[in-house]
Amino acid sequence: MTDDSDDIARALVLDGNAVAGEMMAMFGVEMTTSASECAHCGQRHMMGALLAYVGGPGIVLRCPSCEGMMVKLVRTPAGTYLDARGAAFVRISAAS
Repeated sequence: MTDDSDDIARALVLDGNAVAGEMMAMFGVEMTTSASECAHCGQRHMMGALLAYVGGPGIVLRCPSCEGMMVKLVRTPAGTYLDARGAAFVRISAAS
């Protein structure tokens, strides 16, 4: 078993709540309490519970159970790119 205490990348990981504003801007509704299912392991988690990697050119959301990549979000001058191939589903609630 390895000790993750010295892994700098792991120390910088946030949870999905840290990107709530980005998700709100993209979907127009509160997403942190939206259900999602990992396509890799089948575990279900709220979007706010996903592991958020924000130090790169975009945002990567990973499953907290298996650390499989679920969602990638990148904003460029040309537009916003969303890759959710790692999510079996993400439930977007109807706006009230």
